[in-house]
Amino acid sequence: MADERKLVGGHPVIGIRPVIDGRKGPLDVRGSLEEQTMGMARRAKKLYEDNLTYADGTPVKVVISNWTIGGVREAALCAEQFKKEGVDITLSVTPCWCYGSETMDMDPTTIKGVWGLNATERPGAVYLASVLATHAQKGIPAFGMYGRDVQDADDDTIPEDVTEMLLRFGRAAVAAASLRGLSYLQIGSVTMGIGGSIIDPDFIESYLGMRMESVDEVEILRRMDEGIYDKDEFERALKWTKEYCKEGWDKNPDWIQKSREVKDEQWEFTVKMYIIIKDLMRGNARLADEKATAGGQKFEEEALGHNAVAGGFQGQRQWTDHWPNCDYPEAFLSTSFDYDGAREPYVLATENDCLNGLCMLFEKQLTGRAALFSDVRTYWSGKSVKRVTGYEIEGHAKDADGFLHLINSGASALDYSGVCKDENGQPAVKPWWKLTEQDQKDMAAATEWMPADNGYFRGGGYSSRFLTNVEMPVTMVRLNLVKGLGPFLQIAEGWTVALPDEVTDTIWKRTDYTWPCTWFAPRVDHVPGSAFEDAYTVMRNWGANHGAIVYGHIGADLITFASMLRIPVAMHNVPDEKIYRPAAWNAFGTKDKEAADYRACATYGPLYKAYK
Repeated sequence: MADERKLVGGHPVIGIRPVIDGRKGPLDVRGSLEEQTMGMARRAKKLYEDNLTYADGTPVKVVISNWTIGGVREAALCAEQFKKEGVDITLSVTPCWCYGSETMDMDPTTIKGVWGLNATERPGAVYLASVLATHAQKGIPAFGMYGRDVQDADDDTIPEDVTEMLLRFGRAAVAAASLRGLSYLQIGSVTMGIGGSIIDPDFIESYLGMRMESVDEVEILRRMDEGIYDKDEFERALKWTKEYCKEGWDKNPDWIQKSREVKDEQWEFTVKMYIIIKDLMRGNARLADEKATAGGQKFEEEALGHNAVAGGFQGQRQWTDHWPNCDYPEAFLSTSFDYDGAREPYVLATENDCLNGLCMLFEKQLTGRAALFSDVRTYWSGKSVKRVTGYEIEGHAKDADGFLHLINSGASALDYSGVCKDENGQPAVKPWWKLTEQDQKDMAAATEWMPADNGYFRGGGYSSRFLTNVEMPVTMVRLNLVKGLGPFLQIAEGWTVALPDEVTDTIWKRTDYTWPCTWFAPRVDHVPGSAFEDAYTVMRNWGANHGAIVYGHIGADLITFASMLRIPVAMHNVPDEKIYRPAAWNAFGTKDKEAADYRACATYGPLYKAYK
């Protein structure tokens, strides 16, 4: 059965504003442009509806103004309509000259784009330049769309370069606006002194427009003791887990291994924990039905949840020194399926590393795909691999002079077992709504659940184990906070690396052989002094011990997305021609785009309120 836990919000609407030359008179300039202008709006609407989805898989909602906008009154009528429609994103389109400040979107809360037609019959490009200058002058950034090649007035196609700009703007804007009003839920608090788990609510509120919610881990125990969970769901989940989650070998010394009886009890505990965390994040209407709960009572308050689109679990050390670890809940909540089939990943960050969890959220909102949480554990140079294994690295790894070992304590999304294939037969991580039943079985079969390392986790539990033994394009991301500077994003596009089995085993066994393993080679530039000179310099410049990895090269989308939230990007390997930010960013410098991004983000400040 389908997971019925739903978020309130997260579905921003795109509003198309057809802007027109308002002059009537004997020649009726406006009348001659009505159809062409509305035609542009309809084409943009269709492009978005055909290509964009929300993270839950539903098509993005797009509305067009009931009027073309030739002046301030019609701009106000459009604003009233869009307010009722729930519009958070606007795209103004025009083939002609219009009156800039009279027709522009003045709402400071919307994310804005303007598409001006490159044609000679009417100066749409002149309006575009004029209105973007006015946006900059008024401190309201907007993205500009303008094709390289001149079109004829009766050409009803959208050029490829404009299509790319429109879609990049749309994807990023929907992802950014979809966060508004939703929550990040931390369960527990600071984990082992990890900075990313020292949550800054002001950052989350100011830059993302989200709430920060917090509950103590003891709430999970209370709900277990009082039966505040769906008893039928628990039985269904436990049955599925026993059938599809293979238990692996126990690496612990015989004298410290848990008994079979205790291991079986811990499976039950772990599955309950998973269900309860889902309820905490998104609520569960069945908890308000005394016939459904294990406790036989109505739990109407608990049924509401925290409306959390992402969260994190502390675990170490106070919880895991006594109770089973949270690796199974963390892994499956970040995976694209569970016992109820394919569903949108929830996103639960290991060790409550909020900054990494938010990167996973950004990636999921942009792509509809699960994201991988990993330690950026070790840099392996070609020389080191050769010394330890005798193997000469090849392909992307050779070009980068090595690779990074991405590994964590079994809390990684099962999608990265690498067993799914796209329509061309290539290894892929699919958007969750494209998963087949066979995909889900294959991912489960590729994963073992290892009794937890009792040195790390005295309370026991289970950690997933799989190997990403295929080559796939991926992007690694990290959000960092620096006192006095604020937030910044790091982006590294690259590929997962497939090594011969014996090479993988030799290297993997030097760390924890019971945790998920992924080898990553970033795309490098070989420029001395660059952060992307080779894989080693990427490792040295990375801002923290964790990274969030997602299928595909989505760095350009992330740069656009970050600019909307006013978060600068300090390190990336995206080609210059793919960088797309608001037009006003050019005023802060065109030679060094990274420095200009910092200056622009500092000038405009967070999207929602002042930070600190």
